[in-house]
Amino acid sequence: MKLNPVSIVILALVLGLNLAPARGLPAEDRPPNVVFFLVDDLGWRDLGCYGSSLYETPQIDAFAQQSVRFTQAYAACHVCSPTRASIMTGKYPVRLGLTDWLPGRKEFDFQRLSNAATIQQLPLEELTIAEALREHGYRTAHLGKWHLGEEPFGPLQQGFDIQIPRWNKGWPKAGYHAPFELDGLEDDGYLTDRLTAEAEKFIDENRDQPFFLYLSHFAVHDPIEGRDDLVAKYQNKLQSHALSNDAAFLLEGNPDAALPLAAAELKSRSQSPDWSGYRVLPDRTVKIKQIQDNVQ
Repeated sequence: MKLNPVSIVILALVLGLNLAPARGLPAEDRPPNVVFFLVDDLGWRDLGCYGSSLYETPQIDAFAQQSVRFTQAYAACHVCSPTRASIMTGKYPVRLGLTDWLPGRKEFDFQRLSNAATIQQLPLEELTIAEALREHGYRTAHLGKWHLGEEPFGPLQQGFDIQIPRWNKGWPKAGYHAPFELDGLEDDGYLTDRLTAEAEKFIDENRDQPFFLYLSHFAVHDPIEGRDDLVAKYQNKLQSHALSNDAAFLLEGNPDAALPLAAAELKSRSQSPDWSGYRVLPDRTVKIKQIQDNVQ
């Protein structure tokens, strides 16, 4: 197993890590703990500190005021699994050969190009951030969504001491409300809250040693199943909230089409209820979502 020196050194510089062995050091000499939140499908404008006028995120906003807030940033890929693989390894998805969400997009008859082949798991020979930190005395925990391969390619084989729940897929097994039917996770309450409670427990239990906590929430990814009290709160708030008059979706045509649809035709179709239920749209068109004020 080879170290990716660029990614690990960058991590050390950004976080101010002292990568000397951490075991047995007094508290004042230990390297800092690392908590990494990954929130699936959270839009950049879904936070107050990035301009949301609807959603209330006071704790994140306060943290942003006390620390560093990025205003120009890019994900390694526009879909889940490749981005997660890049976070884990410090490599671009194409270097890993993992360039689509798992198991991947299916082929369609209207495609002019075939899908690129993609591997179905993060290779075990790759050195992950969890493995690198564990080698330097860190206790490591993965909580929530993995989506980088089924067993034996789960978090416990990729450098994590703890995995909660024992579920490697990219979506909740039985939704966001208990019973979750997830091995290793108490069937109580709301999934996001339950994972947060497990994260707090891990922090409390490991406060006397360096730790790396990777808290990867399933939410706000679909299925859209909000907590009842929060759904009610935002439904009430929406009554007085100024919403955009724009259509929820923008219809976009394919510029490679033999007869591209004109803007007027695209607008007409986007406003037609006949097009509201399409999953694969005719004439090689796609829907681009414009409005995200969704509290269902």
